[in-house]
Amino acid sequence: MTTQNRHSLHCILPPHILEKIAGNGTQAQRDKALQTLAVDVSARQHRLITSMRPVEPKAPQATATKRRHIYDAGHDTNLPGTSKRAEGDGPTGDVAVDEAYDGMGSTWDLYADVFDRNSWDDEGGELIGTVHFDNDYDNAFWNGEQMVYGDGDGELFNRFTIAIDVIGHELTHGVTGDESELRYEGQSGALNESLSDVFGSLVKQYAAAPQETADVADWLIGEGLFTAAVTGVALRSMAAPGTAYDDDVLGKDPQPAHMDDFVFSAGDNGGVHINPGIPNHAFYLLATTLGGYAWERAGKTWYAACTDDALSPDATFQEFADLTVQHADSLFGETEREATRAAWDQVGITVQADSRQLTP
Repeated sequence: MTTQNRHSLHCILPPHILEKIAGNGTQAQRDKALQTLAVDVSARQHRLITSMRPVEPKAPQATATKRRHIYDAGHDTNLPGTSKRAEGDGPTGDVAVDEAYDGMGSTWDLYADVFDRNSWDDEGGELIGTVHFDNDYDNAFWNGEQMVYGDGDGELFNRFTIAIDVIGHELTHGVTGDESELRYEGQSGALNESLSDVFGSLVKQYAAAPQETADVADWLIGEGLFTAAVTGVALRSMAAPGTAYDDDVLGKDPQPAHMDDFVFSAGDNGGVHINPGIPNHAFYLLATTLGGYAWERAGKTWYAACTDDALSPDATFQEFADLTVQHADSLFGETEREATRAAWDQVGITVQADSRQLTP
C-alpha cells in the first residue's frame, strides 16, 4: 500500500465550491471559505509529515467487532481532541457527537453485513471521529487515520455530521486507500471519489428505516448540508449529475454524466470532484435497472472490482468498467453482466464482449 493514498486528505466539499464562495459571497462568507481552504492545505501538509513515520503493524481481530470513538476538538484543530463517546456509551445530547457515532456505526454495518468486511481496514480498525473542528469549518475529511467534521458556517452550510452519506463517503476513502491504492489525480482520483459516493449512498439506503430499494433512493450526496439560503438539494446527484445545485454564490454543479462532457482541469488534482459524475451515473443506471436493494448485486459487483488486485493505481474509468463487467458475470451471470455493460455504454464507456472472464 502506498503511503500517499493511505495518508491523503480527502474532503467532502470540493475546492471549486469554496473557490466560488470566495469570489461570489459576502465578505463574511468569503472569509470563512478562504479559512476552510487554508485549513485544508495545513491538514494536507500535516498528513504529508506524519505519513513519513513508520506504521506499526496491528494484529487483525479474530472476530468483527464494532469499535467507535468520538472526540470533540472544541473548535481547535488539534486531533483527536477530548473524548466524548466510546463504543457502547449512550447518547451524549451533543447532536454532532451522536450523529457521528451513529453514522460511523451504520457504515461499519454495511461493510460487515453485506461485504463481510471487518471495519475500514478489514482488520478491525477503530472508527475514530472528531467533531467541532475549528471555527465555522465548512468541510469534513478522512485524513488516513480518522474522520473529522466541521460545524459549517451556519449561513451556507449546516454541520457536516448531518448527512449520513457524507460519513459513509469519507470512511470509504479508508477502504479504498487500504485496498486499491488509487492515485488521487485524474481519472483514478475521480474513480476514488466516485467509489466513496457509491458506498456513501449505499450506507444511506441500508441505514434507512425501512431500508430503501434503488427505485426509492434519492441518489443525492450530501443532502441536508445546504442551508435554506442555497439554491440546491445536495452536493452531487448520481441520478442526474450536474443538477444538484445552481446558486448565485456556490455556482452551478459542474459534474458531467457522459464521457463526451469529461472535464479536463488543471485544478482539483485534475477534476477529481467533477468527473466522478460519470461512473456515479453508471452505478445508478445499473442499480435501477437491476432493481431491488442496490447493495445486493450492483454494490457487490462494485466492491469486488474495487478490491480486485488487478485494479491498478492509475486505473482509468475504462479499466474499472471492464472489471465490473467481469465480476458481474462471475458473481451473478449473464443478466447482470449485460446490465453492467449497458450501464457503462450509456455513459460513453464501451466494454468489449471478449473481456477477460474471471474464475468464481
